[in-house]
Amino acid sequence: MNYRKDRYGNDISILGYGCMRFTQSGGKIDMEKAEKEILSAYHAGVNYYDTAYVYSGSEVALGEILAKNQIRENVKIATKLPHYLIRNADSIEKYFSEQLTRLQTDYVDYYLMHMLTDVKTWEKLVDFGILDWLEEKKKSGAIRQVGFSYHGNSDMFCQLVDVYDWDFCQIQYNYMDENSQAGRKGLQYANRKGIPVIIMEPLRGGRLVNKLPEQAVKIFENYPISHTPAQWALRWLWNQPEVTCVLSGMNSVEMVEDNVKTASDVQVGELGEAEEKMLRDVVSAINAKMKVGCTGCAYCMPCPKHVDIPGTFAAYNRYYSDGRMTAWREYFMCTALRKTSSAASNCIECGKCERHCPQHIAIRSELKNARKKLEGPVYKVARKFIQWLHVYG
Repeated sequence: MNYRKDRYGNDISILGYGCMRFTQSGGKIDMEKAEKEILSAYHAGVNYYDTAYVYSGSEVALGEILAKNQIRENVKIATKLPHYLIRNADSIEKYFSEQLTRLQTDYVDYYLMHMLTDVKTWEKLVDFGILDWLEEKKKSGAIRQVGFSYHGNSDMFCQLVDVYDWDFCQIQYNYMDENSQAGRKGLQYANRKGIPVIIMEPLRGGRLVNKLPEQAVKIFENYPISHTPAQWALRWLWNQPEVTCVLSGMNSVEMVEDNVKTASDVQVGELGEAEEKMLRDVVSAINAKMKVGCTGCAYCMPCPKHVDIPGTFAAYNRYYSDGRMTAWREYFMCTALRKTSSAASNCIECGKCERHCPQHIAIRSELKNARKKLEGPVYKVARKFIQWLHVYG
C-alpha cells in the first residue's frame, strides 16, 4: 500500500474505504460480509475509513467492526456533521455525541462539515458558535482534524477553502469531472493552500465501469497497456500528487483486493501523454452520448442570476447516462441546498453566457430543456422548504 501525508505529516493510505455502500440484507447491513471486507482492507494497509451521520447504519457498523477486532487505534475514522439538520448551538454537540456512541470511540480523526454548499451556509454555522466548538474539540482531542465535503462548482469551492483554516477537504473528482464540480481547478487551489484533498466518486458510483458506451470500452480494450476501466480511473487520480486519498465503496473482498493491488504499485507521473490522450478519447466517447456538449470550462460564468450552468448541464447529461434519480440528486445538491438558489429556473435569458461559450451551446434553450427534466414538483417543494430553513431554521 502506498501512503501520502496529511497536513500534520501522518500517513494516509492512498486508498480509503468509503462506508456508504455496505451490502444490505433484509433492510439491514450484512455485518458478516462487511466485516470480512473491512478486515481485508485493514490487513492490506488501508487505514482511512469514511462514513457519515446520514449513511444508514454505517457509523454503527463501522464502530462495531473496529471495536470487535480491537483495531480502532490503528485506523483513521472520518465522519461528518449533518449541518443541514442543525437548528441551534446545542444540536451540534447532540449530533457529535451520538456519532461517538455509534462509532464506539471517544474521538474522531477527521471530522467534516457534510456537503457544505456555500459561504453563507458556513456563516450560519459560525453564528451558531461552530468556531468555538471546533476549537474546544480540537483542544480536548475529541476531533483531531476539521474539513468539509463539497458538491458544486469550482469558484464556490475556492471561496469555501478561504473561510476557515481547514485541515483537509473532500471533493467529487474523476476523469469525467475534471472540469466540473470542484474539478482540477479546485484540487490545485486546495493543494496550493496546503490542504490535503480526499476524493469521492472516483468511478462516478460505478458508472465509469459498468455503464460505459461500447466505443469507450473498445478504446480501453485496444490500448497496448492492459488495465480494467476501474484501474485506469484510479490510476488517473493517483497520477496527480495533489490527490491525498481516493475513497472507494468496496462491497466485495475481490474489489478490495483489486483496488489494493492498484494502490500498491501505482506511482505519481506514471501516465504519460499517450495515456492521457487515451483517457480523453474515452471522455469524448462518453460525451458523444450526452445531450449537451458542455465541457465544464465555466467561461459562461458567473451568471447574473446565479444559475450554475455547468452544474446544471452535468446533471442534465447524467439524466440520460446514469438515470433520473442520480441526476436529480446531483442537481438538488448543486442548486437547491445553497442559501442562494442556483437553479436553471432563475435564468432570465439575458444571453450573456452564450457570448462566452467556446462550444457555442444554445445555453438558454438547453437550460429550459434541463429545467423540464430536473425541476419537477418534488424538486420545487424541496427547494422551497430548503429556502424556508435558511430564513427561519
